Amino acid sequence: MTRPRRPLPPLNAADLERFALRYVERYATTRGKLADYLRRKLRERGWEGEGTPDPVGLAQRMADLGYVNDRLFAESKATALVRRGLGARRVDQALRHAGIDREDLDAVAPAVAEDSLASAVAFARRRRIGPFAQEAAARPVQEKQLAAMLRAGHSMEIARKIIRMAPGEDTEGLFVPTWDRF
Repeated sequence: MTRPRRPLPPLNAADLERFALRYVERYATTRGKLADYLRRKLRERGWEGEGTPDPVGLAQRMADLGYVNDRLFAESKATALVRRGLGARRVDQALRHAGIDREDLDAVAPAVAEDSLASAVAFARRRRIGPFAQEAAARPVQEKQLAAMLRAGHSMEIARKIIRMAPGEDTEGLFVPTWDRF
C-alpha cells in the first residue's frame, strides 16, 4: 500500500533561481529552453513569491552572467548534427526548436552550408547508400534512400548524386575544391 505524496510547496524567487542554477549547471542549454523549464516548474508547483514570476528575465540574467550562451550552444549542436550526417534544413529546424534566435542561426548557417556535402556523405556511409552499399540498389530502394536523405535535410541535388553512385565508387569526385567554386 502506497501513501499519497504530500504536495510540494509553491515556489518563491529564491527557489526559482536555485532551479535555474541547477539546470544550467547540469545541461548545455539556451535561454529559450531554460525559460521553458522554469515555466514548467511554475506550472507544477505554483507561485508563492511576491509579484509575478519572470522566467524569461531570469533566463536572460543567466545569459548575462555567462551561464547560458546561445551562440556557443548553436555552434556545438550544429557541429554535432552535421557530424551525424544531418543536412542544413534539419540542423536549422533543430536549432529553432532549441530556442535559438535568428541572429545566432544566421551566424551558424554558413558553416553548416559549407559542410553540407561532407554531411551527406556521412549520412550515406552510415545508411550504406550509393557508394557505400554492398550492391547497386533497385529503383524502389533508391526512391526510399532518396526520401531518407531528404528527410535528413539534404538537398535534392546532392541526394541524387550520391544515390546514383555505384557501390565502391570514390566520393572525392563530389567535392569541388574551394578555389574552383567561382
